[in-house]
Amino acid sequence: MSIAANISVPIIWVLGGPGSGKGTMCDKMVAKYGLVHLSSGDLLRNEVSSGSARGKELSAVMERGELVSRQIVLDLLKEAIMSNAASAKGFLIDGYPREKEQGELFEQQIGAVTIVLYIDAADDTLVKRLLGRALTSGRADDNEETIKKRLHTFHTHNDAVLAAYESKTKRIDSEPAPEVVFKQIELHLDPIFK
Repeated sequence: MSIAANISVPIIWVLGGPGSGKGTMCDKMVAKYGLVHLSSGDLLRNEVSSGSARGKELSAVMERGELVSRQIVLDLLKEAIMSNAASAKGFLIDGYPREKEQGELFEQQIGAVTIVLYIDAADDTLVKRLLGRALTSGRADDNEETIKKRLHTFHTHNDAVLAAYESKTKRIDSEPAPEVVFKQIELHLDPIFK
């Protein structure tokens, strides 16, 4: 069942490789446009920490190193969107979809994406940024070998998403300073949120 008819505000997918600056840009978009920022990773972590029955199931799946089903991730997004639908000016969906099929399911069950912002940087830049982050983050996945695997996985799936949504995708060069990157985003979002 689709709930698309209930979503009358823009839906923005924010895609980009690990270290591209998606989080930084989402923070800036929330501050300027008053959008609701949803990250599938945050929603999963919140569900696990809630101690709910679904959270316990998710925890077990992740502890086994398995991927959480597409439908559960979509259900979490759908619930978050519906709980904010009455007051939201728009939705930023951060790092989702990761695969073309996820995008198709999202549009079938939730609503059509308005615009896809692809926060793009060269792999060398992403590796440098993530290695720099590793010095302070303490994240086990911020080492060069793991980073290169993550980038390979990202490109394998992301390229299909970008191809499927080419007409709605805006490439944002995230090599320059964050203020310069955000100016590119404003060029695309200002007309939507005038």
